[in-house]
Amino acid sequence: MEAHPLVTEYLRLGLAFDRLEDGFVDAYTGDPALRREVENAPAPEPRQLARRAAELRGGLADAGLTAERTEFLDVHLRALECSGRKFAGDDIGFVDEVRAYFDVHIAPGDVEEYRDAHRQLDEVLAGEGTLAERMAAHRKADEIPPERLADCVEAFSSALRELVRVRYPLPDHEHVTYEVVGDKPWSGFNYYLGNYHSRVAINSDLKQHMAHLPSLIAHESYPGHHTEHCRKEAGLVAAGQAEQTLFLVNTPQCLMAEGLADLALRSIVGPGWGKWAQEIYADLGLRFDGERAERLSTASAKLLSVRQDAALLLHDRRRSADEVAEFLQTWNLVTPERARQSLRFLSSPLWRAYISTYVEGYRLLGGWLDQAADADERADRFRRLLDEPLTPGALRRG
Repeated sequence: MEAHPLVTEYLRLGLAFDRLEDGFVDAYTGDPALRREVENAPAPEPRQLARRAAELRGGLADAGLTAERTEFLDVHLRALECSGRKFAGDDIGFVDEVRAYFDVHIAPGDVEEYRDAHRQLDEVLAGEGTLAERMAAHRKADEIPPERLADCVEAFSSALRELVRVRYPLPDHEHVTYEVVGDKPWSGFNYYLGNYHSRVAINSDLKQHMAHLPSLIAHESYPGHHTEHCRKEAGLVAAGQAEQTLFLVNTPQCLMAEGLADLALRSIVGPGWGKWAQEIYADLGLRFDGERAERLSTASAKLLSVRQDAALLLHDRRRSADEVAEFLQTWNLVTPERARQSLRFLSSPLWRAYISTYVEGYRLLGGWLDQAADADERADRFRRLLDEPLTPGALRRG
């Protein structure tokens, strides 16, 4: 099925941004000839790309696409126009940049909520020393021995895959390949390769923890990024929505995908995931207190906005890197090394606004899922997130 002419131009435009910044195209599973054409063309000029995005956006009303597809393309072209202007050197305020990319408005979090989170964490980790010291000791004890990481990844991937395939069927030949990498600003990354195959990279520079690994595998694979890519390829792309063959950094797609992925474990296993994980670790000969992990996770959820606050301090209020690192250590109770790793992500020109996809995505999608009347409706809403080209605006409308 041939793509709509405006959609083809959208794909050409999006692919051109990868010429400005390698990695801007997170995934592309469309016509390889189009990608080769863009790669062999003269190097694009950022302001020209911004103008082209505005032109395409202006032509949407007369394109004859459905309202759903029109809204999807509209917010993505607006994001690309902003990216073009940023690459051209325009001075765009950080809050406005986030709004243009992800269609959300951000503001600082509530410090009282952070204090309440610390009080709850203090109860769970009662003992000698400061809370930060106890948190560091707990995290140290929770580290997965490096030589056991591959076994743990495989065990959780298999267990989650079984649950997902029952509730959200996937093509028989879908699969995920895992690899351990280093020197990256993230803990894990999904590279969707098309034809229902993902390569998931796990960062060896960051110690992987037993409490975090189940959510990491759920986030990257089942029922997170890999599952979403597979179901959209089998559904929307097969039905002719070629715009879904392209996944671009700094667009509303990212906010929707990261919110979905951060809610993945909660959505497929639900309350009691700690005990569920404890049994899997026990089969591997590892001791894990699932109930305590779940209590810590519930308390830590109140610290959701801390990293976004750090981004606001860095880019909106122009605070020094040292001040921002100290802020992260104070409220997120992390080591100086972990704070510097977060700062590396927040300082990256490509990724500096991306933290908002996790914070606002979790908040927006979680609130929308919580509107469900019962567990069945909630599961169906999660299916819609996997299958439909929903936007932040669509969710705000209910």
